[in-house]
Amino acid sequence: MPMPAANSHTASDPCTSTEMNATSTNLHFHGFTIPPVCHQDDVLRTSIQPSDAAFEYRIRIPPNQPPGLYWYHPHLHGFTRAQVVGGASGALIVEGIERANKEVAGLPERVIVIRDEDLLNPHAPPASGAGEKAPTAILDRDGDARNTADGSGMPAKDLSLNFVSVPYPAYQPGVIEMRPSERQLWRVVNASSITYLSLQVLFAGKAQPLGVVAVDGAPVNDNGAGGNYVLWQNHLGVAPGGRTEFIVKAPPEGVEAMLITRSVNTGPGGENDPTRPLAKILVAPDAPQPRSTLPAAGPTTSTGGPGLPWLGNVTPVRTRRLYFSEKLQNPNDPNSPTTFYLTVEGQTPAPFDPHSLTPNIVVHQGDVEDWIVENRSQEVHDFHIHQVHFLMLEWFGIPINEPFLRDTIPVPFWDGKTTQYPTVKLRMDFRDPSAIGLFPYHCHLLEHEDGGMMGLIQVEPAK
Repeated sequence: MPMPAANSHTASDPCTSTEMNATSTNLHFHGFTIPPVCHQDDVLRTSIQPSDAAFEYRIRIPPNQPPGLYWYHPHLHGFTRAQVVGGASGALIVEGIERANKEVAGLPERVIVIRDEDLLNPHAPPASGAGEKAPTAILDRDGDARNTADGSGMPAKDLSLNFVSVPYPAYQPGVIEMRPSERQLWRVVNASSITYLSLQVLFAGKAQPLGVVAVDGAPVNDNGAGGNYVLWQNHLGVAPGGRTEFIVKAPPEGVEAMLITRSVNTGPGGENDPTRPLAKILVAPDAPQPRSTLPAAGPTTSTGGPGLPWLGNVTPVRTRRLYFSEKLQNPNDPNSPTTFYLTVEGQTPAPFDPHSLTPNIVVHQGDVEDWIVENRSQEVHDFHIHQVHFLMLEWFGIPINEPFLRDTIPVPFWDGKTTQYPTVKLRMDFRDPSAIGLFPYHCHLLEHEDGGMMGLIQVEPAK
């Protein structure tokens, strides 16, 4: 079909255009509690065309926005994956984390944006050791490598660090320079379209402790309990859209060190995320320092909203159940396209309709709710909601003590056999008046979001 000339577009208001195609775009400010309105964080109606005049986004960061790492990316339904895989994303930092946690005061900080991209060498066999047979690459309906479940084989996507590609199968890693035994704050955003990360730092092949100070932009100690504690882990899972901020200590000079991502089992229907190196850590006394260093410690301050109790201490007004599911468009053809659903229990499963602004859920500003999110498919899904953060209470029905907030959480895959579907239980926070309006929740695997795995919530003014 012939395409219209670029200058044939009839000028329209980008705030009401809703024209979403391969050449239009908009922006979502992931993690920010800012109003879901045009020129701020609306992604449902706002659509900017190439022939439109320059479009200005103007946002005011709320005073109670937690200091930490956020990011932005296009959010055009049906075309989000293509634009994000193409590299359209960037990091945003709300400063002041050293006031929330003195453990990071004065540390050099390094921002790392990990993106995925289509394979540079899709027909190359995976590297294998002597005597080992490379696993056969099996592709799913989207053409991505299917999960091998053994941590090897061709990945679904290549990865890059700050646009330095680490392509399959050689995985020639990038380079991070540090001084011997120095401490730095690393702020990592997984800006991938479908790739799950399990980050690990190895010294001579041995996993090292990483000191987590923030998750999804929220300091781990910003829960009313006070203190300057750090959560020490030897690997960090980061789902697509998620962020993690952690303290890293460099090895002594002469020790081989590496940043890797371990394999992630995404389920029988999921993509392949094998173990692979990301960057060598080179140590030298004269290594250049990162461009930014956090200020020295000042008075410790909380970043919570004024007068708002910790979310974990609030009694929810109601509990809802939602579930992920999938369906082949032609059940008799295993290679036919998949339709993806994110359904509120009691409603009829239907893919997201970008032409409808009817909400699936209605709440009022000031409400706190518990949501149980269930996965009825055989691949991991990644729940994300705009405008607000939430507290994870249970994982697969098991109560957990996780005293920090998130805005993105993976939901485990169903094995196809057990009678109980995997779930996470989340405490949703609709108390902030900046969240009033209509906005989406969805799977942050962008193939799934584009394929219909999204719903709408309307936050009404307080009664």
